[in-house]
Amino acid sequence: MSRADDHHAILDLASRLRWNLGADFADRVTEAIYTDAARIADIAVSRTDRYRAVTLEQKIDRLVTSRWTGFPIMALLLTAVFYLTITGANVPSQMLARVLIEKGHPFLLGLANSAGFPWWLSGLLIDGIYLAAAWVVSVMLPPMAIFFPLFTLLEDLGYLARVSFNLDGLFRRAGAHGKQALTMAMGWGCNAAGVVATRVIDSPRERLIAILTNNFALCNGRWPTQILIATIFIGGAAPAALAGAVSALSVVGVALLGVALTFLSSWTLSRTVLRGEPSSFSLELPPYRPPRVLQTLYSSLIDRTLIVLWRAVVFAAPAGAAIWLSANVTIGGVSIAEHLIDWMNPFGLLLGLNGVILLAYVVAIPANEIVIPTVLMLTVLVAGVHGVGDGAGVMFELDSNAALGDLLVRGGGWTLLTGINLMLFSLIHNPCSTTIYTIYKETGSAKWTALATLFPVAMGFAVCFVVAQVWRLFTG
Repeated sequence: MSRADDHHAILDLASRLRWNLGADFADRVTEAIYTDAARIADIAVSRTDRYRAVTLEQKIDRLVTSRWTGFPIMALLLTAVFYLTITGANVPSQMLARVLIEKGHPFLLGLANSAGFPWWLSGLLIDGIYLAAAWVVSVMLPPMAIFFPLFTLLEDLGYLARVSFNLDGLFRRAGAHGKQALTMAMGWGCNAAGVVATRVIDSPRERLIAILTNNFALCNGRWPTQILIATIFIGGAAPAALAGAVSALSVVGVALLGVALTFLSSWTLSRTVLRGEPSSFSLELPPYRPPRVLQTLYSSLIDRTLIVLWRAVVFAAPAGAAIWLSANVTIGGVSIAEHLIDWMNPFGLLLGLNGVILLAYVVAIPANEIVIPTVLMLTVLVAGVHGVGDGAGVMFELDSNAALGDLLVRGGGWTLLTGINLMLFSLIHNPCSTTIYTIYKETGSAKWTALATLFPVAMGFAVCFVVAQVWRLFTG
């Protein structure tokens, strides 16, 4: 059959089909398509008119994802979580400290003495290793046991996806991923947990940015330092009626500075060593659902709290040994700690800090929770204060903030500048050993682990130096 015959046959078939289906077949098909499109649109698109009622879930979403109300609601909820964590942890922390430190420490010393341990062995094992581990458990466990379940409940409820939606634009402008909002929030509980949480980010480049900047989220190990120093120095410089409010606002200001530094450092990394285009991702807002309380408690306490706590204790134990040895091993009749403090003091004063603070952050790198007890012990050691503490290398705390402030000011020579810069350096310094180890496990790279460790501490030195010079310029 020729091409012409084929053409005629096709025309004849089309003519017969048109006769069978009707002359208006095309019109009917078009009308059916538009009808289906309208039906799908009615299902998929919300219309706020009198023919369609707005569901409760949609009303809530309009509030929590709104440009005007979403951020205030987010700030209020996170503030409530922090408030419950800080205030709720006070009683169990005190109970653990009473059992492990006030009663457990003397009890173990008594056992060691009755067993005939030499002073140096009981000091190393009990005053050093045990006391550091006990301090980490008593300070770290209660806040994590409260924060992580609350955070997981918000996640199960479906709210954290809305937080990521609200902050997506800001993180994209910084060259990062919108889900970094969730990992940053997790870092407020524990930076090591925040680093693990970056697994939700698919892009390797953006996940690395989230890992490197998570240290700027103020973890629960640094909250006690912030609150204590703010109460003594910032609140102490304000009128008595406003002291509490000024102290609280200063701590909130430091936390917000950490958020700003997260954006700034993400922007810097995305345009230098981690240059690239932000990846797009489809964020599906899950439906609101009742939280699974038992599963939440199990996953929060077992998978997060206990694992992170165990790592912290493992790293804190050798730190306790190093602290005790530095205070008790002498060279030329002077302890190693005093030699190091004398050597670091000029640099520390240049930064608006001092040698005691710098050494405390070196030996207490395994856990931020032992920074203040170490600072107090070293202050007593260097100043030669008698009747305070339990001896060289034995970390302690004072029950009264007034007594603690008096010790730091009179014994350590601290000023308001020292308090301000300690708050800043507590925010901007190297991650703890647990977080450093977690970064290495997650990245598998010594290079990125070193950058994550050295980048914030260099920034902390720079910020403290600038603040100190400006302070001295205006105060003479």
